[in-house]
Amino acid sequence: MRKIVFTFLMLASISAFAQKFDGLALTPPMGWNSWNTFATNVDENLIKSVADAMIMNGMWDAGYIYIVIDDGWEAMQRDSLGNIFPDPKRFPHGMKALGNYLHAHGFKFGIHNCAGTETCSGFPGGRGHEYQDARTYASWGVDYLKYDWCNHGTANAEETYKTMRDALYHAGRPVVFSICEWGTNEPWIWGPEIGHLWRTTGDITDCYDCQGVYSMGWKYILDKEAELTQYAGPDHWNDPDMLEVGNKGLTLAESRAHFTLWCMLAAPLMAGNDVRNMPEEIRDILTNKEVVAIDQDSLGKQGFRYMDQIGKQIWAKELSNGAWAICVFNSSTDPFKIRIDWNSLPFLKGTYSIRDIWHKQNLSTTASSFIEDIQSRDVVLLRLTPVK
Repeated sequence: MRKIVFTFLMLASISAFAQKFDGLALTPPMGWNSWNTFATNVDENLIKSVADAMIMNGMWDAGYIYIVIDDGWEAMQRDSLGNIFPDPKRFPHGMKALGNYLHAHGFKFGIHNCAGTETCSGFPGGRGHEYQDARTYASWGVDYLKYDWCNHGTANAEETYKTMRDALYHAGRPVVFSICEWGTNEPWIWGPEIGHLWRTTGDITDCYDCQGVYSMGWKYILDKEAELTQYAGPDHWNDPDMLEVGNKGLTLAESRAHFTLWCMLAAPLMAGNDVRNMPEEIRDILTNKEVVAIDQDSLGKQGFRYMDQIGKQIWAKELSNGAWAICVFNSSTDPFKIRIDWNSLPFLKGTYSIRDIWHKQNLSTTASSFIEDIQSRDVVLLRLTPVK
């Protein structure tokens, strides 16, 4: 009995002094994740080639520094001591060597596992092995952990993710903790004390407005995000899931709108396309530093939907130094002409100069109305800077 009581008190003491690593995600994390394009078909050569490509195509320079290996890297069983380890055929040099490769090329190393007994694809999950796995990940040099929610049984989400947070903290290596709980138990309420970002919905897919539980279109997810603005900020972000920019189910306009609106949401920007082989126009979307700067603005505010009419939305995002980002989204199937009388937007104070970001043009000021044509499922993105 004494041993049991002592063990309980020891674990309670460990938990009492644990916390998440502060300051790792003062702006939304940016990087690439393997799942949307490759699912479980991952190996070390793929990951290395992705890293090499992201340096060559300008993504690293634009801020995409996390490379995250999603579900499917694991061997099918743990070893005799209960340690998790990678599939030896697909990762013959091991995860520490792969992490070293990424670090040597200026990236941070991300990995996926699951809060249940098995991952969503049937590989060993972390339940009951949290402290053991955290030490393993630390030994590999992992910088980012995406922790999924499959096969969790009757587990309490908040307590389960708190256990993994504590394990990561006591392993001693700073790790960005991505809570992939799908928004089922309102993680935006309890997530800020546990993780750096939390999924708000089921899985995204490469379509505009699909509505399946594990195959949601980005427009469908966007509409769900509109009520969560207050919960996001530096070191604690709403995560509407990875980017489908450049994947086959989206038109170029839909990819541009998707990327723009994720930046307005201050969403983590995890590319999900095959960055080794992408058209120039997709590269230009993902690496547009003016658009990325809106997502990465140091004020850390998520944008809000100011107007929502049939086929037309206006989103606004407050930026540092008194600036604003304004996005007009044509969600209809037909083009239309937008006119904005700036004095009708009550959150604007004074006069601003206007930069049309996608057209790379400096316009006039908010002293006169703004008029522009917008194509179907496309956006206009404006940056307003106070005129002194």
